[in-house]
Amino acid sequence: MRIGLLIGSAALFAASVAAAQSLVQIDREVFIERSQERDGRLQRQLMPAETLESGDTVVLMLAWRSPQAKPFTISSRVPRALAFRASGGDTPQVSVDGGRTWGELAQLRTRGRVATSADVTHVRWDVTDPRAANGRGVFTYSAVVR
Repeated sequence: MRIGLLIGSAALFAASVAAAQSLVQIDREVFIERSQERDGRLQRQLMPAETLESGDTVVLMLAWRSPQAKPFTISSRVPRALAFRASGGDTPQVSVDGGRTWGELAQLRTRGRVATSADVTHVRWDVTDPRAANGRGVFTYSAVVR
């Protein structure tokens, strides 16, 4: 799969912000994770994604800036071509039903069973007062190309 197809569906990766009269700006980037052995050790590197193949691990980054020190929520749809893996550092809420309901993955059910990370359709993070006061931050999540 070419990354142009993934980024071409940028609306799928477009993040949204829930806040009254939001002035929050979000920059999005997609990286591919590559492993390389050096001096007998396996090292992981992130590189700008150009082409993707089934099984590749990607990291999606949402860098936000806000001129206001008010709390807000950022949500991002997980493209169908990707299977959510994990969020980097911050614990997000996830949805497995297109954003209708949210919670921790271990608490969600879909099709009569406990949901797995491959079922995640959306990810969201709350930016609370202390963090919003900083005026900028980054959220990331990793996924595997289906």
